[in-house]
Amino acid sequence: MDPIANPATPEAAFGVEAVKLALAHHAASNAAINALEPFMTDAKWDRGELTLTVAPETIVDASHAAKAAGYNFFEDLTAVDWYPTEPRFQLSYSLLSHTFKQRLRVVARVAEGESIASITSVWPAANFYEREVFDLFGVNFTGHPRLTRIMMPDNWNGHPLRKDYPVEGYR
Repeated sequence: MDPIANPATPEAAFGVEAVKLALAHHAASNAAINALEPFMTDAKWDRGELTLTVAPETIVDASHAAKAAGYNFFEDLTAVDWYPTEPRFQLSYSLLSHTFKQRLRVVARVAEGESIASITSVWPAANFYEREVFDLFGVNFTGHPRLTRIMMPDNWNGHPLRKDYPVEGYR
């Protein structure tokens, strides 16, 4: 197999049904899949990592479901700018289960100009990560307790991690 043309490993599974079949024996992953299934639009298992894609309007409910399934620790939130593809932004939430010793990535895609609900009511630790994504990518989180810039000066023009941001900044 050509790693450039197909970077997936041989045991990779793509799609909800394929992932469910591939992980039928895996307790931690099954807990996550079963809990988040009502919210899932896609799933991927590759290199020992489970990624579940959810609809952006269900992120709070999906977060509650993941927490109830045993994923009790919020590790990280980051974004990817897929410009010029729409929806433009991919938000990746990294969760950890201390019980299962397993990580879970929950992904939601948001178009430019759209907002997504804040998950600070589920995991207060998401506060600063959401502010960072807002500051550097311009993704708006509705219901956030204090959505202000965290890294760039308040008077900064634009969001520097967007792919259409000028390399030398605006002049």
